[in-house]
Amino acid sequence: MIIREREADFVMIEQKNHAQFAGDVMAQWETSLFKGERLRKSVDYAILMHDYGWENLDKSPFWNDKKQAPYSLFDFPKAPKTIFYTYGIDEVEKVDPYAALLCSRHYSQFFLKDTLKESQVFLEREEERKKRIIADLGEFDQQLFDFHYALLALGDTLSVFACINEPGATEETIHPFFKKGLTLTAELGLKATTMRPSWSDEHTIVLDVFPFEKTINSRVIQKVVSKAAIQEKGLLDSYKETEYEEVSIRVRSNEG
Repeated sequence: MIIREREADFVMIEQKNHAQFAGDVMAQWETSLFKGERLRKSVDYAILMHDYGWENLDKSPFWNDKKQAPYSLFDFPKAPKTIFYTYGIDEVEKVDPYAALLCSRHYSQFFLKDTLKESQVFLEREEERKKRIIADLGEFDQQLFDFHYALLALGDTLSVFACINEPGATEETIHPFFKKGLTLTAELGLKATTMRPSWSDEHTIVLDVFPFEKTINSRVIQKVVSKAAIQEKGLLDSYKETEYEEVSIRVRSNEG
């Protein structure tokens, strides 16, 4: 769950809806810049499904009594995270092993420096998965895989930008994580090393680096749950009773 707190409510975005936005954006990656076209469907599927492990969990959000707010992906306890992450990768692997390999790398990076026993067990199991999938694939190009993972990571970050900031956020109010823009890793093969997203209005994100085929039209599906309702009914009932709403967002080049 991605959470934005306002004075009177919480904006709550389920991870599958965040991933859908990421998928819509990265599906438009410029064809001439895409390496390994034969694997494009797998890459697109990985981006769309990279947070599948959260799907059932997000239907029943948990309350963080320390912060007096719903738990978000940023503060949810690590031990149970590994259970949901493993489930998500398992489900993706049933459909597309290469996509599962990308999702596995995505989740594993969050635990590389963590000493928690559950985290270390998760990393060991995912390393075993990696070896097994690569052996089954027969043909595996590490540089190509690194490029494909860089696409997933960029899509994830661009979607977080769209979800964690209030639509129309200004340079002064934008989330601190994005103050200096997004790092474009060398694996993407672009000349630029930084991408600076900004809001031109409440429905438009502008990019100063635009490696996409065309303007992207997407949406963020969310629930706005009032704090008063949570206090009266509790988080779970309040969340279930709140209707989903859609915020249309387009992503375009700053050149118009």
